[in-house]
Amino acid sequence: MSDQPLQFVIITGLSGAGKTLASHQFEDLGFFCVDNLPSALIPTFAELCQRSKGEIDRVVLVSDVRGGEFFPELFDALATLQVMGARYRILFLDADDQALVTRFKETRRRHPLADELGDLLECIRAEREELWEIRERADKIIDTTDATPRELREEILRFFLDTDELNEMIIKVISFGFKYGIPHDADLVFDVRFLVNPNYVKDLGHLNGTDRGVIQYVLKEPDSLEYLKRLYDLMDFSVPRYLEEGKAYLTIGVGCTGGRHRSVVIANELYTHLQQQNLRCLIQHRDIIRKGERLLQRTEEPVEELALL
Repeated sequence: MSDQPLQFVIITGLSGAGKTLASHQFEDLGFFCVDNLPSALIPTFAELCQRSKGEIDRVVLVSDVRGGEFFPELFDALATLQVMGARYRILFLDADDQALVTRFKETRRRHPLADELGDLLECIRAEREELWEIRERADKIIDTTDATPRELREEILRFFLDTDELNEMIIKVISFGFKYGIPHDADLVFDVRFLVNPNYVKDLGHLNGTDRGVIQYVLKEPDSLEYLKRLYDLMDFSVPRYLEEGKAYLTIGVGCTGGRHRSVVIANELYTHLQQQNLRCLIQHRDIIRKGERLLQRTEEPVEELALL
């Protein structure tokens, strides 16, 4: 539970300037992210966060012209946040017209104002005019015209994280299925395909590694417990040395065949162990929803363009 006041980051700016990518960056840093929440509902959402008693204490809201008539109410909502004792900062993402035109053409996405104006360049200029006031009030403006995803992340880290947090390493534990490929950003990969497989047990195969029956089945085996013990010892030895070396981000992959049972159980156990060491940790189960064939979901491959609208 956090004793810090509720913190909000409002991401806004031009469509195509990278708001979605920025939101994903904040999400990886442990922020609770909500996209396109109507401005009038922001105070209500803040109340819900305050009732969480510290479970949700850092929030990112993406607000832009998609909110239609609700967008002008953003300033009233921000004033209410101040009255409630919540802190907020505004991140405005910008890019030049030509870069935005190119991104829209590459992604084949429609501009939010296309129904009203039609011409893409006219839409961009109208949106820029509509956003000028919020741009003037922004705490941080990032021009993504020539920025890479890495550069955007570094700007976010420098401005929105406290100095103490910048000196902490963020550890991401990700479970996955080898049949779908190893996560491209994994620094360490552990293969747990040798453990007993619940997939072939009649009452367990349709479940996943977050279900009690699957957890008990995997962890009742001596090999599983011995493997976890050795894995904990390796992490307890390695992580302090990564910290001393100055590593900012460590991704640990735990894989089984399909990424739904064994890897999920072991990844959750490892995540809990690392949290108990007062380390900043994130958990992701990349392939837990897959069954039979690949489903479309957010890729773990690094995004090379900022053409995320």
